[in-house]
Amino acid sequence: MLGRLTAQAREGAQLHHARVELAEALQREMLPASLPVLPGLRTAARYAPAQHGLDIGGDWYDGFRLPEGALAFSIGDVQGHDVAAAAFMGQVRVCLRAVSAVVSDPGEVLGRANDVLLSMDCELFATCSLLRFDPSTGELQGARAGHVPAVWATVDGRHGIAEDAGGPPLGLVPGAGYGVTRRRLTAAGSIVLLTDGVVEGPSFPIETGLERVSRIVREGAGGDPGELAAEVMKVADSTGHADDAAVLVLSHDGPGAGAGPGNGPGTGGGA
Repeated sequence: MLGRLTAQAREGAQLHHARVELAEALQREMLPASLPVLPGLRTAARYAPAQHGLDIGGDWYDGFRLPEGALAFSIGDVQGHDVAAAAFMGQVRVCLRAVSAVVSDPGEVLGRANDVLLSMDCELFATCSLLRFDPSTGELQGARAGHVPAVWATVDGRHGIAEDAGGPPLGLVPGAGYGVTRRRLTAAGSIVLLTDGVVEGPSFPIETGLERVSRIVREGAGGDPGELAAEVMKVADSTGHADDAAVLVLSHDGPGAGAGPGNGPGTGGGA
């Protein structure tokens, strides 16, 4: 009996290990190998897997070029943390890329992606933020689908947490609408997109995490995006999170960033 129990335990451990390896492999392959940049616009990202078992696979970040020279950046978090979540994350990411290639408005992109995901009859859903930067106009457009707000700061001392209006998570509500906020980059600075695994834990409120990130971004605004991403990711170490975590940083040089007329967060209206 002891031999049979030992064999069963070994088999279960091997199966669990195989599933963890599969989830990690899916996660690695579905994250981008590199992020796009433009003159005056530098980007960097960091990803940290969850600390326990199969709690991996739900978070992603992405950056890609659009027709006519614009850039798009997305970050998000899929409900669930296993192989299925990793696979669904890949579907969401590809869907956003495909729709963004034919639709310029970020809110409409999220709306159409939401309809596509609902048509797949999947029980999972995802939160997401999508940014579109047009270097010809210097305008930054953003839309949120139930996701953690972005944090921004400029070298002249302005800063904030972008609690812009958005819509529900993707894959939940048929025909959902997503508002778009439009800003122009008016000073050098940094914009940080992140997932809740960075700023929230079992006994660590998200407001506290966002305030810590805000202080870090204020101190590192306009600097090296890789260093800023690494510093922001350190906040996750103090939250006691069991979730995976992702950070995406855009550092810009203000007017002229991207070879356009330039501009940065802190000004401009929502639409």
